Amino acid sequence: MKLGMVGLGRMGSGMTERLRKDGHEVMTFDPQVESTASSLEELAQQLESPRVVWMMIPAGKITEDTTNQLLGILESGDVLVDGGNSNFHDSQSRNKAAAEKGVHFLDVGVSGGIWGLQEGFCLMAGGPEDAVALVRPALETLAPPNGWAHVGPSGAGHFVKMVHNGIEYGLMQAYAEGFEVMNASEFELDLEQIAGIWRYGSVVRSWLLDLLHDAFDQHGGDLRDIAGYVEDSGEGRWTIFEAINENVPAPAITAALYARFASRQEESFAAKINAALRQQFGGHAVKPEQ
Repeated sequence: MKLGMVGLGRMGSGMTERLRKDGHEVMTFDPQVESTASSLEELAQQLESPRVVWMMIPAGKITEDTTNQLLGILESGDVLVDGGNSNFHDSQSRNKAAAEKGVHFLDVGVSGGIWGLQEGFCLMAGGPEDAVALVRPALETLAPPNGWAHVGPSGAGHFVKMVHNGIEYGLMQAYAEGFEVMNASEFELDLEQIAGIWRYGSVVRSWLLDLLHDAFDQHGGDLRDIAGYVEDSGEGRWTIFEAINENVPAPAITAALYARFASRQEESFAAKINAALRQQFGGHAVKPEQ
């Protein structure tokens, strides 16, 4: 099939290459790199009706602005796909705006990272069935066997991807805590070796563990050249917000998000409060600030 790709970053470029390798004709637009089109208008002109335009750009204002621009360009029957990590509420609103113009809107959660080109991307599509059918050839190329699904109506794709990323937070934090316990132990353990053997036959084997073993191999067992500062891109927060709205307990994901917050603090004011209170009620010594 022929489609347009907006955004040629790490994900968009890999997806474009995977599509082209399988015989799809992909027209592109990204003002930061060489593309087939110099504008969204030109990109639309390079496609045939019904046109399919896939956005792989950061969530937030840039996606909102690009969506609005494309809805002013695309025509009834065309399909606009958001493959970024947008909030599912925003996707539902964009679907309504697209429907008013007769444009189909799909929210497709994409997982695979920089390995997607080689291994395939897991795809979670939300939106109308007829629009999914139009994009199906691209979905089947991008995903590995059994690696994509139409998960529900508008918003469902990004909702499922949101929860996927929340789970990812919890899994990563569990590995992080376990390896920290081993790193602090009385035994001089080879963490790279342990990560390596756990990949085979172990109950905790996973692709994340494969990647951790690779990280130890690249950076050493003490990860000496990596700072313990962990960002979050939003999906973990949104997962927790929805858990609260649904009255669903999500303690592991919540704790994992808070651990990321803690990683960014040079010093904890809460810890100072605790130290001050222990001194006040019990006369416990405090450690002076350096």
